[in-house]
Amino acid sequence: MTKMTYAVAIDRAIAGDVDAEVIEKLEALKEQLAKRGSGKRGPTKTQKEGQILMEGIVESLAEVDEGMTATEVGAAVGVTCQRASALLKKLVEDERVRKVKAGKVTRFVLA
Repeated sequence: MTKMTYAVAIDRAIAGDVDAEVIEKLEALKEQLAKRGSGKRGPTKTQKEGQILMEGIVESLAEVDEGMTATEVGAAVGVTCQRASALLKKLVEDERVRKVKAGKVTRFVLA
């Protein structure tokens, strides 16, 4: 007889071969999944850093009238252009910042 694993229990349940051992194993799996998904987790370390950086971006944009490019924003808050672009995208979605296109250059200004 094979060891009763979750995979074996699921296979047997799908096949319709359900006995007390299969039910016990599947109930244990259900409890394990419930524990794993029940904890309310707060924002991750990266998300917290992102929030702080977004506030820094808003402050930097408040200091200039003509707006800033993603590269300029990244230099102002000390992150790469890619990270600045991702944070600016979130700020645009939140309607705190808006995009202004001037030819090939995209600038960001406070909304």
